[in-house]
Amino acid sequence: MPTWKAPPVLPALCYALFVAVFILDLFTPQLFIAAILLNVPIALSSLALRRSLTISLIVSAEIANVVAGYYNGLAEGRVWDAIAIGDRALLAASFLLVGYMTLKTQEFARTAGLSDARADLAHRERSLRIALDRIRESLNAELVLRAVVREAVMLFEADVAILTLDAPGSTSVRYVARARQSDVASEESPLPPEVRSLLARHWDGAGTLARDSADTVARYALEALAADYALIAPLIVEGKDLRLVLTRTGRAWGRDDARLLHSFADQSAGAFAQAQLYKRAADQTEQIQRQHAALLERSNVIRDLVYALAHDLRTPLAAANLTMRQALRGEYGQLPAAYREILETTLRSNDDLLRMVETLLLVARYESGEASTVRAPLDLADVARQVREELESSARQRGVTLDVNGAAAVVSGDAAELRRASINLVANAIAASSSGGHVRIKTERLNGSAELTVEDDGFGVPVEQRRRLFERFGVPPEKRGGGTGLGLYIVKRIAEKHGGAARYEPREPGSRFSIVLPASQ
Repeated sequence: MPTWKAPPVLPALCYALFVAVFILDLFTPQLFIAAILLNVPIALSSLALRRSLTISLIVSAEIANVVAGYYNGLAEGRVWDAIAIGDRALLAASFLLVGYMTLKTQEFARTAGLSDARADLAHRERSLRIALDRIRESLNAELVLRAVVREAVMLFEADVAILTLDAPGSTSVRYVARARQSDVASEESPLPPEVRSLLARHWDGAGTLARDSADTVARYALEALAADYALIAPLIVEGKDLRLVLTRTGRAWGRDDARLLHSFADQSAGAFAQAQLYKRAADQTEQIQRQHAALLERSNVIRDLVYALAHDLRTPLAAANLTMRQALRGEYGQLPAAYREILETTLRSNDDLLRMVETLLLVARYESGEASTVRAPLDLADVARQVREELESSARQRGVTLDVNGAAAVVSGDAAELRRASINLVANAIAASSSGGHVRIKTERLNGSAELTVEDDGFGVPVEQRRRLFERFGVPPEKRGGGTGLGLYIVKRIAEKHGGAARYEPREPGSRFSIVLPASQ
Protein backbone atom coordinates (compact mmCIF):
# COMPACT_ATOMS: atom_id res chain seq x y z
CA MET A 1 0.00 0.00 0.00
CA PRO A 2 1.68 3.30 -1.08
CA THR A 3 1.88 6.07 1.55
CA TRP A 4 0.36 9.53 0.80
CA LYS A 5 2.85 12.33 0.19
CA ALA A 6 2.02 16.04 0.41
CA PRO A 7 2.56 18.08 -2.75
CA PRO A 8 5.69 20.27 -2.57
CA VAL A 9 3.59 23.47 -2.96
CA LEU A 10 1.74 22.92 0.32
CA PRO A 11 4.21 24.84 2.55
CA ALA A 12 4.18 27.75 0.08
CA LEU A 13 0.39 27.73 0.11
CA CYS A 14 0.36 27.85 3.94
CA TYR A 15 2.71 30.81 4.02
CA ALA A 16 0.77 32.59 1.25
CA LEU A 17 -2.47 32.23 3.23
CA PHE A 18 -0.67 33.41 6.35
CA VAL A 19 0.59 36.56 4.62
CA ALA A 20 -2.81 37.29 3.08
CA VAL A 21 -4.61 36.95 6.43
CA PHE A 22 -1.98 39.09 8.17
CA ILE A 23 -2.38 41.91 5.63
CA LEU A 24 -6.15 41.68 5.93
CA ASP A 25 -5.87 41.86 9.72
CA LEU A 26 -3.66 44.95 9.53
CA PHE A 27 -6.17 47.02 7.59
CA THR A 28 -9.37 46.08 9.38
CA PRO A 29 -10.86 47.63 12.60
CA GLN A 30 -9.78 46.34 15.97
CA LEU A 31 -13.04 44.55 16.64
CA PHE A 32 -13.10 42.73 13.31
CA ILE A 33 -10.25 40.35 14.41
CA ALA A 34 -9.45 38.84 10.98
CA ALA A 35 -6.46 37.11 12.59
CA ILE A 36 -8.71 34.19 13.48
CA LEU A 37 -8.17 33.05 9.90
CA LEU A 38 -4.50 32.36 10.77
CA ASN A 39 -5.72 29.05 12.17
CA VAL A 40 -6.38 27.98 8.57
CA PRO A 41 -2.70 27.70 7.44
CA ILE A 42 -1.81 26.15 10.83
CA ALA A 43 -4.46 23.45 10.37
CA LEU A 44 -3.58 23.06 6.69
CA SER A 45 0.06 22.34 7.62
CA SER A 46 -1.07 19.03 9.11
CA LEU A 47 -1.27 17.67 5.56
CA ALA A 48 2.42 18.33 5.05
CA LEU A 49 3.38 16.06 7.99
CA ARG A 50 6.19 18.51 8.79
CA ARG A 51 6.43 19.40 12.45
CA SER A 52 8.83 22.29 11.78
CA LEU A 53 6.35 23.94 9.39
CA THR A 54 3.52 23.80 11.93
CA ILE A 55 5.66 25.20 14.77
CA SER A 56 6.94 28.04 12.58
CA LEU A 57 3.35 28.95 11.62
CA ILE A 58 2.24 28.92 15.30
CA VAL A 59 5.09 31.23 16.34
CA SER A 60 4.50 33.47 13.33
CA ALA A 61 0.76 33.66 14.09
CA GLU A 62 1.42 34.69 17.70
CA ILE A 63 3.76 37.47 16.54
CA ALA A 64 1.43 38.56 13.75
CA ASN A 65 -1.48 38.69 16.22
CA VAL A 66 0.43 41.07 18.52
CA VAL A 67 1.73 43.23 15.65
CA ALA A 68 -1.70 43.51 14.00
CA GLY A 69 -3.40 44.40 17.30
CA TYR A 70 -0.86 47.10 18.08
CA TYR A 71 -1.08 48.51 14.52
CA ASN A 72 -4.91 48.61 14.68
CA GLY A 73 -4.73 50.69 17.91
CA LEU A 74 -2.27 53.13 16.35
CA ALA A 75 -4.50 53.46 13.31
CA GLU A 76 -7.47 54.44 15.53
CA GLY A 77 -5.64 57.24 17.31
CA ARG A 78 -3.56 55.21 19.74
CA VAL A 79 -6.65 53.82 21.36
CA TRP A 80 -6.78 50.08 22.11
CA ASP A 81 -10.21 48.69 22.81
CA ALA A 82 -10.40 46.33 25.83
CA ILE A 83 -12.68 43.90 24.00
CA ALA A 84 -10.26 43.78 21.09
CA ILE A 85 -7.37 43.07 23.45
CA GLY A 86 -9.37 40.24 25.05
CA ASP A 87 -10.17 38.79 21.63
CA ARG A 88 -6.49 38.94 20.72
CA ALA A 89 -5.64 37.00 23.87
CA LEU A 90 -8.25 34.37 23.00
CA LEU A 91 -6.82 34.18 19.47
CA ALA A 92 -3.34 33.56 20.89
CA ALA A 93 -4.76 30.65 22.90
CA SER A 94 -6.58 29.31 19.84
CA PHE A 95 -3.34 29.32 17.85
CA LEU A 96 -1.72 27.20 20.54
CA LEU A 97 -4.72 24.87 20.71
CA VAL A 98 -5.04 24.44 16.95
CA GLY A 99 -1.28 24.07 16.65
CA TYR A 100 -1.21 21.40 19.37
CA MET A 101 -4.02 19.48 17.69
CA THR A 102 -2.25 19.80 14.33
CA LEU A 103 0.99 18.41 15.78
CA LYS A 104 -0.89 15.52 17.36
CA THR A 105 -2.66 14.86 14.08
CA GLN A 106 0.69 14.73 12.32
CA GLU A 107 2.04 12.33 14.94
CA PHE A 108 -0.96 10.04 14.60
CA ALA A 109 -0.70 10.22 10.81
CA ARG A 110 2.97 9.28 10.90
CA THR A 111 2.25 6.41 13.27
CA ALA A 112 -0.57 5.23 11.06
CA GLY A 113 1.64 5.58 8.01
CA LEU A 114 4.42 3.54 9.62
CA SER A 115 1.90 0.92 10.69
CA ASP A 116 0.51 0.75 7.18
CA ALA A 117 4.01 0.60 5.76
CA ARG A 118 4.93 -2.25 8.12
CA ALA A 119 1.71 -4.07 7.28
CA ASP A 120 2.38 -3.56 3.58
CA LEU A 121 5.97 -4.80 3.98
CA ALA A 122 4.81 -7.86 5.91
CA HIS A 123 2.19 -8.56 3.24
CA ARG A 124 4.73 -8.26 0.45
CA GLU A 125 7.25 -10.47 2.27
CA ARG A 126 4.56 -13.07 2.90
CA SER A 127 3.55 -12.93 -0.77
CA LEU A 128 7.23 -13.28 -1.72
CA ARG A 129 7.61 -16.39 0.47
CA ILE A 130 4.49 -17.96 -1.00
CA ALA A 131 5.66 -17.23 -4.54
CA LEU A 132 9.12 -18.69 -3.88
CA ASP A 133 7.60 -21.79 -2.25
CA ARG A 134 5.61 -22.37 -5.43
CA ILE A 135 8.71 -21.93 -7.53
CA ARG A 136 10.66 -24.44 -5.42
CA GLU A 137 7.91 -27.07 -5.63
CA SER A 138 9.50 -28.55 -8.76
CA LEU A 139 13.03 -29.82 -9.34
CA ASN A 140 12.61 -29.64 -13.11
CA ALA A 141 14.58 -26.69 -14.50
CA GLU A 142 12.01 -25.77 -17.17
CA LEU A 143 9.10 -25.92 -14.72
CA VAL A 144 11.06 -23.66 -12.34
CA LEU A 145 11.53 -21.02 -15.07
CA ARG A 146 7.86 -21.18 -16.00
CA ALA A 147 6.91 -20.74 -12.35
CA VAL A 148 9.23 -17.72 -12.05
CA VAL A 149 7.43 -15.70 -14.73
CA ARG A 150 3.98 -16.83 -13.58
CA GLU A 151 4.61 -15.82 -9.98
CA ALA A 152 6.35 -12.56 -11.01
CA VAL A 153 3.23 -11.36 -12.86
CA MET A 154 1.07 -11.88 -9.78
CA LEU A 155 3.56 -10.67 -7.17
CA PHE A 156 4.40 -7.39 -8.92
CA GLU A 157 0.98 -6.84 -10.55
CA ALA A 158 2.64 -6.69 -13.96
CA ASP A 159 0.93 -6.87 -17.32
CA VAL A 160 3.64 -9.07 -18.84
CA ALA A 161 6.64 -10.99 -17.45
CA ILE A 162 9.42 -12.12 -19.80
CA LEU A 163 12.32 -14.39 -18.85
CA THR A 164 15.07 -14.66 -21.48
CA LEU A 165 17.59 -17.50 -21.46
CA ASP A 166 21.25 -17.06 -22.40
CA ALA A 167 22.50 -14.07 -24.35
CA PRO A 168 19.65 -12.16 -26.05
CA GLY A 169 20.56 -13.08 -29.62
CA SER A 170 18.41 -13.00 -32.70
CA THR A 171 16.50 -16.14 -31.63
CA SER A 172 16.57 -15.81 -27.87
CA VAL A 173 14.58 -18.48 -26.02
CA ARG A 174 12.18 -16.95 -23.51
CA TYR A 175 9.17 -17.68 -21.32
CA VAL A 176 6.30 -15.18 -21.30
CA ALA A 177 3.46 -14.86 -18.80
CA ARG A 178 0.59 -12.37 -19.07
CA ALA A 179 -1.82 -11.05 -16.48
CA ARG A 180 -5.09 -12.97 -16.17
CA GLN A 181 -3.63 -15.89 -18.16
CA SER A 182 -2.62 -19.08 -16.38
CA ASP A 183 -0.55 -20.50 -19.25
CA VAL A 184 3.11 -19.62 -19.77
CA ALA A 185 4.20 -19.37 -23.39
CA SER A 186 7.57 -20.50 -24.68
CA GLU A 187 8.77 -18.31 -27.54
CA GLU A 188 11.80 -18.37 -29.83
CA SER A 189 10.88 -15.58 -32.25
CA PRO A 190 13.43 -12.75 -32.60
CA LEU A 191 13.22 -9.95 -30.05
CA PRO A 192 13.11 -6.35 -31.30
CA PRO A 193 16.65 -4.92 -31.60
CA GLU A 194 15.82 -2.19 -29.05
CA VAL A 195 14.89 -4.84 -26.47
CA ARG A 196 18.00 -6.89 -27.27
CA SER A 197 20.17 -3.82 -26.76
CA LEU A 198 18.51 -3.15 -23.40
CA LEU A 199 18.91 -6.73 -22.18
CA ALA A 200 22.54 -6.82 -23.29
CA ARG A 201 23.43 -4.26 -20.65
CA HIS A 202 25.17 -5.30 -17.45
CA TRP A 203 22.62 -5.34 -14.62
CA ASP A 204 24.06 -5.66 -11.13
CA GLY A 205 20.62 -5.59 -9.56
CA ALA A 206 17.01 -4.74 -10.30
CA GLY A 207 16.36 -1.50 -12.22
CA THR A 208 13.25 0.56 -13.04
CA LEU A 209 12.58 2.09 -16.44
CA ALA A 210 10.03 4.65 -17.65
CA ARG A 211 9.08 5.71 -21.17
CA ASP A 212 9.50 9.39 -20.30
CA SER A 213 13.07 8.92 -19.04
CA ALA A 214 16.13 10.43 -20.68
CA ASP A 215 17.47 6.94 -21.46
CA THR A 216 16.96 6.65 -25.22
CA VAL A 217 17.53 2.87 -25.36
CA ALA A 218 15.07 2.29 -22.52
CA ARG A 219 12.50 4.56 -24.12
CA TYR A 220 12.69 2.78 -27.49
CA ALA A 221 12.63 -0.63 -25.79
CA LEU A 222 9.45 0.27 -23.87
CA GLU A 223 7.84 1.46 -27.07
CA ALA A 224 8.70 -1.86 -28.70
CA LEU A 225 7.19 -3.69 -25.70
CA ALA A 226 4.08 -1.44 -25.77
CA ALA A 227 4.56 -0.53 -22.11
CA ASP A 228 5.03 2.62 -20.04
CA TYR A 229 7.17 1.16 -17.26
CA ALA A 230 9.46 -1.83 -16.76
CA LEU A 231 11.39 -3.62 -14.05
CA ILE A 232 14.50 -5.61 -15.05
CA ALA A 233 16.64 -7.93 -12.94
CA PRO A 234 19.27 -10.60 -13.75
CA LEU A 235 19.05 -14.16 -12.45
CA ILE A 236 22.68 -14.90 -11.64
CA VAL A 237 23.22 -18.61 -12.30
CA GLU A 238 26.53 -20.26 -13.11
CA GLY A 239 26.72 -21.06 -16.80
CA LYS A 240 23.47 -19.24 -17.66
CA ASP A 241 22.59 -15.65 -18.59
CA LEU A 242 18.97 -14.95 -17.58
CA ARG A 243 17.02 -11.68 -17.62
CA LEU A 244 13.62 -11.13 -15.99
CA VAL A 245 11.61 -8.24 -17.48
CA LEU A 246 8.29 -7.00 -16.04
CA THR A 247 6.20 -4.42 -17.92
CA ARG A 248 2.95 -2.54 -17.35
CA THR A 249 1.13 0.63 -18.37
CA GLY A 250 -0.38 3.49 -16.40
CA ARG A 251 1.38 2.96 -13.08
CA ALA A 252 5.08 3.20 -12.24
CA TRP A 253 7.05 0.94 -9.90
CA GLY A 254 8.89 2.37 -6.91
CA ARG A 255 12.22 1.69 -5.24
CA ASP A 256 10.62 -0.81 -2.87
CA ASP A 257 9.43 -2.81 -5.87
CA ALA A 258 12.97 -2.83 -7.28
CA ARG A 259 14.36 -4.10 -3.97
CA LEU A 260 11.67 -6.77 -3.79
CA LEU A 261 12.40 -7.85 -7.37
CA HIS A 262 16.12 -8.07 -6.56
CA SER A 263 15.37 -10.48 -3.70
CA PHE A 264 12.88 -12.41 -5.87
CA ALA A 265 15.43 -12.76 -8.67
CA ASP A 266 18.22 -13.90 -6.34
CA GLN A 267 16.11 -16.60 -4.71
CA SER A 268 14.58 -17.68 -8.02
CA ALA A 269 18.12 -18.09 -9.36
CA GLY A 270 18.87 -20.28 -6.36
CA ALA A 271 15.82 -22.45 -7.11
CA PHE A 272 16.89 -22.78 -10.76
CA ALA A 273 20.46 -23.67 -9.72
CA GLN A 274 19.07 -26.30 -7.35
CA ALA A 275 17.01 -27.79 -10.18
CA GLN A 276 20.11 -27.88 -12.40
CA LEU A 277 22.10 -29.55 -9.63
CA TYR A 278 19.34 -32.13 -9.17
CA LYS A 279 19.37 -32.84 -12.92
CA ARG A 280 23.14 -33.26 -12.92
CA ALA A 281 22.89 -35.57 -9.91
CA ALA A 282 20.15 -37.57 -11.66
CA ASP A 283 22.26 -37.81 -14.83
CA GLN A 284 25.29 -38.92 -12.83
CA THR A 285 23.19 -41.48 -10.96
CA GLU A 286 21.86 -42.82 -14.24
CA GLN A 287 25.38 -42.99 -15.63
CA ILE A 288 26.60 -44.81 -12.52
CA GLN A 289 23.69 -47.24 -12.81
CA ARG A 290 24.55 -47.91 -16.45
CA GLN A 291 28.21 -48.45 -15.53
CA HIS A 292 27.17 -50.70 -12.66
CA ALA A 293 24.90 -52.70 -14.96
CA ALA A 294 27.71 -53.04 -17.51
CA LEU A 295 30.15 -54.06 -14.77
CA LEU A 296 27.66 -56.55 -13.37
CA GLU A 297 27.12 -57.99 -16.83
CA ARG A 298 30.87 -58.38 -17.36
CA SER A 299 31.17 -59.91 -13.90
CA ASN A 300 28.40 -62.38 -14.70
CA VAL A 301 30.09 -63.28 -17.99
CA ILE A 302 33.42 -63.86 -16.23
CA ARG A 303 31.70 -65.88 -13.50
CA ASP A 304 29.86 -68.00 -16.04
CA LEU A 305 33.09 -68.60 -17.96
CA VAL A 306 34.89 -69.63 -14.77
CA TYR A 307 32.00 -71.86 -13.79
CA ALA A 308 31.82 -73.47 -17.22
CA LEU A 309 35.55 -73.98 -17.55
CA ALA A 310 35.93 -75.34 -14.02
CA HIS A 311 32.97 -77.66 -14.53
CA ASP A 312 34.32 -78.91 -17.85
CA LEU A 313 37.82 -79.40 -16.39
CA ARG A 314 36.61 -81.35 -13.40
CA THR A 315 35.34 -84.31 -15.43
CA PRO A 316 38.57 -85.09 -17.35
CA LEU A 317 40.69 -84.44 -14.27
CA ALA A 318 38.57 -86.83 -12.21
CA ALA A 319 38.73 -89.42 -14.98
CA ALA A 320 42.52 -89.07 -15.26
CA ASN A 321 42.79 -89.32 -11.48
CA LEU A 322 40.79 -92.54 -11.46
CA THR A 323 42.82 -94.04 -14.31
CA MET A 324 46.16 -93.24 -12.66
CA ARG A 325 45.04 -94.74 -9.34
CA GLN A 326 43.93 -97.91 -11.13
CA ALA A 327 47.29 -98.08 -12.88
CA LEU A 328 49.12 -97.70 -9.57
CA ARG A 329 47.03 -100.52 -8.12
CA GLY A 330 48.23 -102.78 -10.97
CA GLU A 331 44.90 -103.13 -12.75
CA TYR A 332 46.66 -102.57 -16.08
CA GLY A 333 49.63 -104.75 -15.31
CA GLN A 334 52.95 -104.44 -13.53
CA LEU A 335 54.57 -100.97 -13.83
CA PRO A 336 58.31 -100.20 -13.81
CA ALA A 337 59.53 -98.39 -10.67
CA ALA A 338 60.50 -95.27 -12.60
CA TYR A 339 57.08 -95.14 -14.26
CA ARG A 340 55.33 -95.57 -10.89
CA GLU A 341 57.30 -92.64 -9.48
CA ILE A 342 56.33 -90.44 -12.43
CA LEU A 343 52.73 -91.57 -12.13
CA GLU A 344 52.63 -90.76 -8.40
CA THR A 345 54.04 -87.27 -9.04
CA THR A 346 51.51 -86.71 -11.83
CA LEU A 347 48.70 -87.93 -9.59
CA ARG A 348 49.67 -85.43 -6.87
CA SER A 349 49.72 -82.61 -9.45
CA ASN A 350 46.38 -83.82 -10.77
CA ASP A 351 44.97 -83.74 -7.21
CA ASP A 352 46.18 -80.16 -6.81
CA LEU A 353 44.52 -79.22 -10.10
CA LEU A 354 41.32 -80.92 -9.09
CA ARG A 355 41.27 -79.06 -5.77
CA MET A 356 41.88 -75.80 -7.63
CA VAL A 357 38.96 -76.56 -9.96
CA GLU A 358 36.75 -77.38 -6.97
CA THR A 359 37.79 -74.09 -5.37
CA LEU A 360 36.91 -72.14 -8.51
CA LEU A 361 33.56 -73.89 -8.71
CA LEU A 362 32.81 -73.01 -5.08
CA VAL A 363 33.76 -69.37 -5.60
CA ALA A 364 31.57 -69.15 -8.71
CA ARG A 365 28.65 -70.71 -6.86
CA TYR A 366 29.00 -68.44 -3.83
CA GLU A 367 29.41 -65.30 -5.94
CA SER A 368 26.28 -66.17 -7.95
CA GLY A 369 24.25 -66.80 -4.79
CA GLU A 370 24.01 -70.56 -5.44
CA ALA A 371 25.52 -71.75 -2.15
CA SER A 372 24.43 -75.16 -0.98
CA THR A 373 21.33 -75.40 1.18
CA VAL A 374 21.95 -79.02 2.18
CA ARG A 375 21.85 -79.42 5.96
CA ALA A 376 22.31 -82.80 7.64
CA PRO A 377 23.88 -83.94 10.91
CA LEU A 378 27.57 -84.82 10.65
CA ASP A 379 30.49 -85.21 13.01
CA LEU A 380 33.49 -82.93 12.44
CA ALA A 381 35.67 -85.75 13.81
CA ASP A 382 34.65 -87.91 10.81
CA VAL A 383 35.43 -85.01 8.47
CA ALA A 384 38.88 -84.64 10.07
CA ARG A 385 39.68 -88.34 9.57
CA GLN A 386 38.55 -88.20 5.91
CA VAL A 387 40.78 -85.20 5.30
CA ARG A 388 43.76 -86.97 6.87
CA GLU A 389 43.23 -89.99 4.61
CA GLU A 390 43.07 -87.79 1.51
CA LEU A 391 46.09 -85.62 2.34
CA GLU A 392 48.31 -88.09 4.18
CA SER A 393 50.28 -89.01 1.06
CA SER A 394 50.92 -85.32 0.31
CA ALA A 395 52.10 -84.75 3.88
CA ARG A 396 54.35 -87.81 3.78
CA GLN A 397 55.86 -86.64 0.49
CA ARG A 398 56.86 -83.32 2.17
CA GLY A 399 58.09 -85.09 5.29
CA VAL A 400 55.28 -83.66 7.46
CA THR A 401 53.51 -85.65 10.16
CA LEU A 402 49.70 -85.38 10.04
CA ASP A 403 47.88 -86.13 13.33
CA VAL A 404 44.15 -86.12 14.22
CA ASN A 405 42.67 -85.69 17.68
CA GLY A 406 38.99 -86.08 16.91
CA ALA A 407 36.50 -85.67 19.74
CA ALA A 408 32.82 -85.82 18.80
CA ALA A 409 31.58 -82.45 17.50
CA VAL A 410 28.24 -82.81 15.67
CA VAL A 411 26.96 -79.98 13.46
CA SER A 412 24.24 -79.52 10.84
CA GLY A 413 25.66 -78.79 7.41
CA ASP A 414 26.78 -79.83 3.96
CA ALA A 415 29.40 -82.56 4.37
CA ALA A 416 31.05 -81.85 1.00
CA GLU A 417 31.47 -78.14 1.68
CA LEU A 418 32.77 -78.61 5.24
CA ARG A 419 35.16 -81.24 3.95
CA ARG A 420 36.36 -78.76 1.29
CA ALA A 421 36.92 -76.04 3.91
CA SER A 422 38.86 -78.47 6.11
CA ILE A 423 40.97 -79.68 3.17
CA ASN A 424 41.88 -76.05 2.38
CA LEU A 425 43.08 -75.44 5.96
CA VAL A 426 45.07 -78.70 6.18
CA ALA A 427 46.60 -78.30 2.69
CA ASN A 428 47.75 -74.75 3.61
CA ALA A 429 49.23 -76.03 6.87
CA ILE A 430 51.16 -78.78 5.05
CA ALA A 431 52.44 -76.27 2.47
CA ALA A 432 53.55 -73.92 5.28
CA SER A 433 55.50 -76.66 7.12
CA SER A 434 59.04 -77.72 6.41
CA SER A 435 60.32 -81.32 6.44
CA GLY A 436 60.02 -82.79 9.90
CA GLY A 437 57.15 -80.52 10.81
CA HIS A 438 53.81 -81.46 12.39
CA VAL A 439 50.22 -80.64 11.43
CA ARG A 440 47.51 -81.41 13.97
CA ILE A 441 43.77 -81.56 13.29
CA LYS A 442 41.63 -81.23 16.39
CA THR A 443 37.85 -81.31 16.84
CA GLU A 444 35.94 -80.55 20.02
CA ARG A 445 32.67 -79.19 21.38
CA LEU A 446 32.76 -76.16 23.70
CA ASN A 447 29.83 -74.15 25.12
CA GLY A 448 27.34 -75.03 22.40
CA SER A 449 29.86 -74.65 19.56
CA ALA A 450 31.67 -77.25 17.51
CA GLU A 451 35.20 -76.38 16.47
CA LEU A 452 37.66 -77.85 13.98
CA THR A 453 41.21 -76.53 14.52
CA VAL A 454 44.29 -77.00 12.32
CA GLU A 455 47.69 -76.22 13.88
CA ASP A 456 51.12 -76.25 12.28
CA ASP A 457 54.64 -75.34 13.37
CA GLY A 458 55.61 -73.79 10.04
CA PHE A 459 56.77 -70.30 9.10
CA GLY A 460 53.53 -68.59 10.14
CA VAL A 461 51.80 -65.52 8.65
CA PRO A 462 53.54 -62.12 8.53
CA VAL A 463 51.82 -59.42 10.57
CA GLU A 464 51.10 -57.19 7.56
CA GLN A 465 49.17 -60.02 5.83
CA ARG A 466 46.95 -61.09 8.73
CA ARG A 467 44.27 -58.43 8.25
CA ARG A 468 43.42 -59.65 4.74
CA LEU A 469 43.90 -63.40 5.24
CA PHE A 470 40.27 -64.34 4.57
CA GLU A 471 39.74 -61.95 1.64
CA ARG A 472 39.84 -62.92 -2.00
CA PHE A 473 43.48 -62.90 -3.08
CA GLY A 474 44.33 -61.52 0.35
CA VAL A 475 47.71 -63.27 0.27
CA PRO A 476 50.19 -61.81 -2.28
CA PRO A 477 50.96 -64.14 -5.24
CA GLU A 478 54.58 -64.55 -4.18
CA LYS A 479 53.42 -65.88 -0.77
CA ARG A 480 50.79 -68.36 -2.02
CA GLY A 481 53.16 -71.19 -2.89
CA GLY A 482 51.34 -71.88 -6.15
CA GLY A 483 47.85 -71.58 -4.67
CA THR A 484 44.93 -69.59 -6.06
CA GLY A 485 44.65 -67.13 -3.19
CA LEU A 486 41.02 -68.22 -2.73
CA GLY A 487 41.37 -71.09 -0.25
CA LEU A 488 40.89 -69.11 2.98
CA TYR A 489 38.18 -66.99 1.32
CA ILE A 490 36.27 -70.21 0.59
CA VAL A 491 36.77 -71.34 4.20
CA LYS A 492 35.30 -68.08 5.47
CA ARG A 493 32.29 -68.19 3.11
CA ILE A 494 31.48 -71.81 3.96
CA ALA A 495 31.75 -71.13 7.72
CA GLU A 496 29.53 -68.06 7.48
CA LYS A 497 26.91 -69.86 5.35
CA HIS A 498 26.72 -72.47 8.10
CA GLY A 499 26.17 -69.79 10.76
CA GLY A 500 29.72 -69.83 12.06
CA ALA A 501 33.05 -68.11 11.52
CA ALA A 502 36.64 -68.72 10.45
CA ARG A 503 39.44 -67.59 12.76
CA TYR A 504 43.21 -67.25 12.79
CA GLU A 505 45.61 -67.17 15.75
CA PRO A 506 49.41 -66.89 15.54
CA ARG A 507 51.55 -69.51 17.29
CA GLU A 508 55.22 -69.71 18.15
CA PRO A 509 56.12 -71.22 15.81
CA GLY A 510 53.37 -71.63 13.24
CA SER A 511 49.69 -70.80 12.94
CA ARG A 512 46.28 -71.93 14.20
CA PHE A 513 43.21 -71.80 11.94
CA SER A 514 39.74 -72.72 13.19
CA ILE A 515 36.23 -73.23 11.89
CA VAL A 516 33.65 -72.57 14.62
CA LEU A 517 30.07 -73.70 13.96
CA PRO A 518 26.86 -74.01 16.02
CA ALA A 519 26.77 -77.47 17.60
CA SER A 520 23.89 -79.92 17.04
CA GLN A 521 22.67 -83.00 18.88
